[in-house]
Amino acid sequence: MMVNETVSIILPCKNEGKALIQLLPTIKRLFPATEVIVINDGSDDDTVEICRAQGVQVVSHPYGMGNGAAIKTGARKATGSVLAFLDADGQHRPEDLARLFAKLQEGYDMVVGARNSGSQASPSRFAANWIYNRLAGWMVGHRVDDLTSGMRVARAEKFKEFLYLLPNGFSYPTTITMSFFRAGYSIAYLPIEANPRIGKSHISALRDGARFLLIIFRVGTLYSPLKLFVPISFVFFLTALGYYAYTFFTSGRFTNMSALLFTSSVLIFLIGLVSEQITSLLYSHRQNSSD
Repeated sequence: MMVNETVSIILPCKNEGKALIQLLPTIKRLFPATEVIVINDGSDDDTVEICRAQGVQVVSHPYGMGNGAAIKTGARKATGSVLAFLDADGQHRPEDLARLFAKLQEGYDMVVGARNSGSQASPSRFAANWIYNRLAGWMVGHRVDDLTSGMRVARAEKFKEFLYLLPNGFSYPTTITMSFFRAGYSIAYLPIEANPRIGKSHISALRDGARFLLIIFRVGTLYSPLKLFVPISFVFFLTALGYYAYTFFTSGRFTNMSALLFTSSVLIFLIGLVSEQITSLLYSHRQNSSD
């Protein structure tokens, strides 16, 4: 366990009663003196009764607000200086939390349980996560081993800085990971093996996959706009140059399309430059406010 620190374990859940029956006794046995908070996100099963029978604090949303909303509610309710998150569907093993806590004490601000390839739900999910990890790593300039893992421990003070950024849906791990990296906070990854979930998944591969990509770009533009705008501007510039060369050698003239493409490349670059300056000012203001 953590030395000289208090820990809050937060479990967002929606209709995960079958998994909670097995999960909560294990958590209480491993961490008997630790605050455990179950966020009931509009469940219509016996989640509340199970939590009360186990003597675990449960906070209920009046309706389903989303996994990210449950995470935010749990973080606000938690009193510990360290927050631990794991899914309530039986995929994550509470035994792994001790390893994450130990790693956090080495000086990290957040430690994430990185699932191995055998823990992925399907080959397509593994391939999608690999793409997300590589893209996010390029955006933030750091290696990202598991962008979407819901098992992590973090310093409460630093985690709560980004609550206003977290979406209400399923992509909160994406946002918090990239936010920590871009804010200069340290993240470590530890390999874990996830169990098959108990019950039906609430994630749609197509819908939520698109949302993950949008979140990556949204957070990327918030912290490093030029990483997006410069490549796009360069593509427009090369297209304009190529088209101009084609029209010059075929008809000996400079066309309106070439002018439009050149102008667009300059405008995109300038938009990225202005966005970068605004981001720097916002980030500087937030740092000054926290000092």
